[in-house]
Amino acid sequence: MRIVLAEDHFLLRDGLIRLLQAYGHEVTAAVDNGADLLRALTDHQPDVAVVDVRLPPHFTDEGLRAVLTARRTTPTLPVLLLSQYVEPLYARELLASGGRGVGYMLKDRVTNGSQFLDSIRRVADGGTAMDPEVISQLLIRKERDESVAALSTREREVLEWLAQGRSNAGIAQGLFITEKAVAKHISNIFTKLNLLPTDTDNRRVLAVLTYLDQ
Repeated sequence: MRIVLAEDHFLLRDGLIRLLQAYGHEVTAAVDNGADLLRALTDHQPDVAVVDVRLPPHFTDEGLRAVLTARRTTPTLPVLLLSQYVEPLYARELLASGGRGVGYMLKDRVTNGSQFLDSIRRVADGGTAMDPEVISQLLIRKERDESVAALSTREREVLEWLAQGRSNAGIAQGLFITEKAVAKHISNIFTKLNLLPTDTDNRRVLAVLTYLDQ
């Protein structure tokens, strides 16, 4: 994969570059601020962008703003946000930007290289990779929306695992239920969120985006 990386901490940025290259990926640009990130996304058109939310000069949301601007012209640009903190507002803004291929991981909760690389792959393939803590915060806020009442407790649990990019088998193992039960819950979720089958859309991703997006 061709990857644009944005991380202001030198040691972490250098470590990420080495990790990605060790697994055969090409880091086409590695930047440390929002302005350079936007230029890199425009110039390199990467397969996926791995971006720290807070970048110089103000360390607020420069990374997020750069990818949102880039997605206005390239809506299909896959983006994996990295953050030190759970920031539901930023996650919702990314989800609201449309398109597929979105992720939000917390730096301190990335415990191994395989986990991180798998998240990047899922996002690059158009899927989702949301940290459970981020999902939890989004769902707490989403409880205020009356549309949530349409989903059962178990269906919301299944949807949380879908947001992490898990397969039916992975969800079944995590929730200690059968794959047949998982498939039934997912079918119910599609129905309640009015997601009809199509030849072009991934309903698993659309279900996650529909539910989490405000």
